[in-house]
Amino acid sequence: MDKYEYNFIKQDTWRVFRIMSEFVEGFEGLSVVKKGVAIFGSKRTPEDDPNYKTAYKTAKLLVEKKYQVITGAGPGIMEAANRGAFSPKRGSQDSIGLNILIPEQQTTNPYINYLLEFRYFFIRKVMFAKYSCAFVVFPGGFGTMDELFEGLALVQTERIRPFPIVLVNKKFWSGLIHWLKEEVFKSGPLIQKDFSHFTVVDTPGQVLAAINQFYKKHKK
Repeated sequence: MDKYEYNFIKQDTWRVFRIMSEFVEGFEGLSVVKKGVAIFGSKRTPEDDPNYKTAYKTAKLLVEKKYQVITGAGPGIMEAANRGAFSPKRGSQDSIGLNILIPEQQTTNPYINYLLEFRYFFIRKVMFAKYSCAFVVFPGGFGTMDELFEGLALVQTERIRPFPIVLVNKKFWSGLIHWLKEEVFKSGPLIQKDFSHFTVVDTPGQVLAAINQFYKKHKK
């Protein structure tokens, strides 16, 4: 074994401890979350975009109904959601941000009551899934799609307790849903039941209604 290979293995061994530490910090830090709703969407959505305004109103409505809003802490839809949920009260945890430390540094938005930072995407995704009772997904790119399909896969495979996954903006999502039904479903990888794992809506009121209806239906 050459020196380079030895150092690489040694670094991987220590990385395990960093991963464990980040999990512990996440679990302890988010233990205050009782009714979290994760809101995802593009960081490139400008303030004058209708999706930004809808995300703001959605978060504001959710907090009024005693939910806590969790985002990726960045700009765009994340900022809109944190802004709608933000509380000036000292010690509030209404507006939560889970920032990711990446080479293209993401600047945290100023509307966060409680911030945690992560080095690893997969740990951050565990926190979203563990501490959210719903996913609300606005238009976005690869990161948003990753979070959406992660949630769908967890519910589909029953690796997590079922929770509502709500897509906002029917026009934006119509093309993807059409492709899933016409190509993926018809060729076999999906079954009809898989389409019951998400709901598509347009307004903040419909987001809240979808979440409430889900838990009314699944109430034991």
